[in-house]
Amino acid sequence: MADIEIIDVRGRRGHSGQDSDSLGRQIVDGLTQSAGQKTLPTMLLYDERGLRLYDKITTDAPEYYLFAAEEQILRDHADEIVRYMHAGAGQKLAQESIVELGAGALRKTSHILRALSRIASDSSEKSTMTYYALDLEKRELDRTLNELATSELGAELKDKVATKGLCATYDDGLAFIQDGGLRGQASLEQVSTETREQYSVDRVGRSSSPSSSFRSGDTEATPPSTPGSDNSPFHLLFLGSSLGNFTRGEDVTFLKSLPLQPGSGNTILLGLDHDNDGGKIELAYDDPKGVTRDFIMNGLKVAGRTLGNDDLFSEDKWEYVGKYNYELRRHEAYYKSKTQQTVVEPSGTKFEFLPDEMIRVEVSHKYSDRDAYSLFAQANLRPINRWTDKESQYSLWLLERPQFSYPPLAEQAKGCTPFGLPSIDEWQDMWAAWDYINKRLVPPSMLFQKPIDLRHICLFYQGHIPTFLDIHLSRLLNEPHTEPEDFKYIFERGIDPNVDDPTQCHSHSEVPQKDEDWPSMGSIMAFQGRVRERLYKLYNDIDSGKVTLTRKVARVLFMTLEHEAFHAETLLYMLLQRAGTGTIPPSGFVPPMWEVLSDSWAAAPLPETDRVTLGPETVVVGHDDHEDDDASTDVADHDFGWDNEHPKREVHVGKFSIEWRPVTNGDFHNFYVGGGKDSVQFPASWVKVNGDIQVRTMYGPVPIRIAWNWPLITSCDNLSVYARVKGGRLPTEPELRLFLDKFSCGFEGGANVGFRNWHPVPATTGLESKGGKGHNGGVWEWTSTVFDTYEGFAPSKLYPGYSTDFFDGQHQVVLGGSYATVPRLADRRTVRNYYQHNYPYAWCGARVAYDV
Repeated sequence: MADIEIIDVRGRRGHSGQDSDSLGRQIVDGLTQSAGQKTLPTMLLYDERGLRLYDKITTDAPEYYLFAAEEQILRDHADEIVRYMHAGAGQKLAQESIVELGAGALRKTSHILRALSRIASDSSEKSTMTYYALDLEKRELDRTLNELATSELGAELKDKVATKGLCATYDDGLAFIQDGGLRGQASLEQVSTETREQYSVDRVGRSSSPSSSFRSGDTEATPPSTPGSDNSPFHLLFLGSSLGNFTRGEDVTFLKSLPLQPGSGNTILLGLDHDNDGGKIELAYDDPKGVTRDFIMNGLKVAGRTLGNDDLFSEDKWEYVGKYNYELRRHEAYYKSKTQQTVVEPSGTKFEFLPDEMIRVEVSHKYSDRDAYSLFAQANLRPINRWTDKESQYSLWLLERPQFSYPPLAEQAKGCTPFGLPSIDEWQDMWAAWDYINKRLVPPSMLFQKPIDLRHICLFYQGHIPTFLDIHLSRLLNEPHTEPEDFKYIFERGIDPNVDDPTQCHSHSEVPQKDEDWPSMGSIMAFQGRVRERLYKLYNDIDSGKVTLTRKVARVLFMTLEHEAFHAETLLYMLLQRAGTGTIPPSGFVPPMWEVLSDSWAAAPLPETDRVTLGPETVVVGHDDHEDDDASTDVADHDFGWDNEHPKREVHVGKFSIEWRPVTNGDFHNFYVGGGKDSVQFPASWVKVNGDIQVRTMYGPVPIRIAWNWPLITSCDNLSVYARVKGGRLPTEPELRLFLDKFSCGFEGGANVGFRNWHPVPATTGLESKGGKGHNGGVWEWTSTVFDTYEGFAPSKLYPGYSTDFFDGQHQVVLGGSYATVPRLADRRTVRNYYQHNYPYAWCGARVAYDV
């Protein structure tokens, strides 16, 4: 036998682990509940015999599709997955640890290990990375790791990937990692027992060897997340859809607790089963050979043994029942009592069971796309890439904890409307994004440059955002401006000049003409800090009752937050024009591997038809939000909006058809090179590199074949010409609103908004399996509707020129949101943005509509 190192960390640092006493208490607690509420801990299924029975399910029960689907993904894509795991900058293989939670028999993992050995062979580094199999049963760990070491794969791993065991519950294993144990640094950066207890994990995984117990916690904080003080590369594997055994909410808490340092490039590879057909799922958990039944019934034997009597529960008095709960999207496994019976455990506790009474022992949650994206957003995880099996039954997700992210709107709103008064957490999320863009993407050399001629220099926006906030706080509170007061003369308002004649522009601030006359960056940052402290004070005063929360107060806070969000996007589309020639690529997010992404995009299903017919129908646009009501203290459930969103009104839409997906780079390229270039402008989102057309991204230009299926970003004029040539037109605002209401999946459904990516992706709308619902790839969408006044429009009193300055016949209404649009803007259906029809830089696309 090989000399296998197994580190036993069960019970270290005050953790009791899943010992017999605690498991016994859970059994007694679960069985003394009232009829219909009784449960047994899922951990009972995974003793040494249970692990082998589960392994038999994966080999002898083909109905259990989860294992085969996941193995097919790993067999076909392990090399891609491992390369993507290592795409983060600065990762050194010699210092890397890979930990698999609930490793089991390692059959699927062997594909990852083989891919790791190949990447190690390709590296110039000679030292090995280390794979740790975490499991609760030490003998099983020793057996499986010995089999691996003496196998052909073991020889391939020699001197490339060291394999070790971690005998631990999830709790103890994650605490050991958190404390630096993988690098022998358990004495460094100790995490308090209290913090770790908030994230202790007591539930188990179904499809791998689950190795822990879970106590759900309510905390929203994320514990310190560095596996050792040296920030060494670290990756987690959590396969088999084991997360599905957690309750909804517990799965979020568990994922939040993982030691993934934000922006580090550390990742987790997570397996999730889809919300497949209920009959298919029930068969998967109740195979005709009865292997799953044996696996489940073994748990009764373990329950008796734990309480002191192997034969406490007579198997002939029980049967296994599995059923799919459609409402909760989960499979449920039960023991069903065949008769009325009383079971007395050795210490004297009696358990009473009625005929046909069910005792639940396991749940296996299934995840729709909406479930998955909502889960990741709640857990502060960003999907890097997704691999799905050939039958679209199952997915492997590679996830990271990014530098910043946005939670689901409902969580952010804390029980109120998500489009009302912004919480202080929303401000902090906004500032995280704003500061990241300005400090990480804009080099000092670009501060006094204009990436595009129709906007100010980059430095202006650094000062504009805090100045705009300060001006409106001073007006609201009737207080002096934050010093230096003269910032308001420089930074109050930006520019949006006429594209054809830039000398024509609305009222705006007069800015310095020489670099040396601008305020220093240091003075702007100090000013920004003071203004933010002022905002904090206002929230504290509202909480204390010193300031009465009226709709006017809330409106100022909503308006200034969304103003910052709009400008973050403005600054980014400016910076895109210098990506590769000045703008710094986004760091702290795993960078895209274009070829891998391109292959997965090319393999994605397409709609069976290219368009859908809608109408006639009445569409409700806008909402009621009049500033005349701003003295009201009825704030909690009030949706705020810009002046062009009020009032609510009905619009009749006739019958029309509209394409499922926006015009793509590929569509427009074929049109452009096929004779259309004389009738349109070269898109500003494209650039010629050595004579070849490429598409701009924040990482620099990419070949157009990579971005072939992305929505094209270009002017309304360009897209109008394209639509006419196709025999169609751009949709009106009400037509597009109707389409989006019916088919947009929203942020929580996976829409490419809120910095899920730093680039567009192919649209997903139009698939019959999803009821047509999906997203447009991450762009605003042009309409043929001119931005103008309408019946009932009233200009804002707080910001009078927000809309009226642009009722000039030159601006078109755009709807939706881009990949950099914050969720509260992208998901508020009443939002109406606007750009000049020939403005080439805004992140806007369009889809073609047709008269019927």
